[in-house]
Amino acid sequence: MASSSPPSTYNLKGGGDQHIIPTDQNVLQKHVAFFDRNHDGIVYPSETFQGFRAIGCGFFLSTFAAVFINVGLSRKTRPGKSLSLLFPIEVKNIHRAKHGSDSGVYDSEGRFVPGKFEEIFSKHARTNSNSLTSDELMGMLKANRVPKDYAGWLASWTEWKILYILCKDKNGLLPKQTVKAVYDGSLFEQMEKERSSSKKKA
Repeated sequence: MASSSPPSTYNLKGGGDQHIIPTDQNVLQKHVAFFDRNHDGIVYPSETFQGFRAIGCGFFLSTFAAVFINVGLSRKTRPGKSLSLLFPIEVKNIHRAKHGSDSGVYDSEGRFVPGKFEEIFSKHARTNSNSLTSDELMGMLKANRVPKDYAGWLASWTEWKILYILCKDKNGLLPKQTVKAVYDGSLFEQMEKERSSSKKKA
C-alpha cells in the first residue's frame, strides 16, 4: 500500500555530538541515518556498532547487529555495484533492502503508512490498546509471516526483539509512542541523548 503523503521533514538533534539527521529524507532513511555517524550517506559496520553502543546496547549485541545488518543489507542498497567486503549500506537506497514479512508501515519507497501503523495495535494489542506485551508482539510477527520467507521472518524477529528488550517499560509493555518513534526516526536520537545525559549526571 503506497502513501500519498510527502516525506516527513523532522530535524532532530541529540547526543553529545549533536548528531543531525537531514530534513530531506523519508522516514525509513531517517530511521537508518542515525547510524551514519559521519553523515556521508554510507553506513559501515563500525558505524552500526557505534550506533548500537550509543543507544545502550552491549558489546556483543552491537557486534552481532553490525554483522547481521550490514552483511544482510549492503548488497541490496548498492544496485549495479560489485560486492564490497567493507559491507557499506547506502542510506539513499535503504528502501531497496526492505524485507518481507514486515508490518507494511513503510511502503516500497520508504514512506510512513499511518493505517498500517494503527493496525499493529488495533489487531494485536489486547492487554492495553496503546502497548504490546511480549506475547502480543510474537503474535504480530507470526501474523505477518509470508510463507517460506525465512529471511524475512528472521529479520523481523531480530528487529522487534531488540526493540522490545531495549524499550519495554517496567510492566513488560512496549508503548505505542515508542514504536512510532522508531518508525519516524526519532527514537535512536532520544535514546542517545538520554544516555549521554545520564552519563554526565553520573
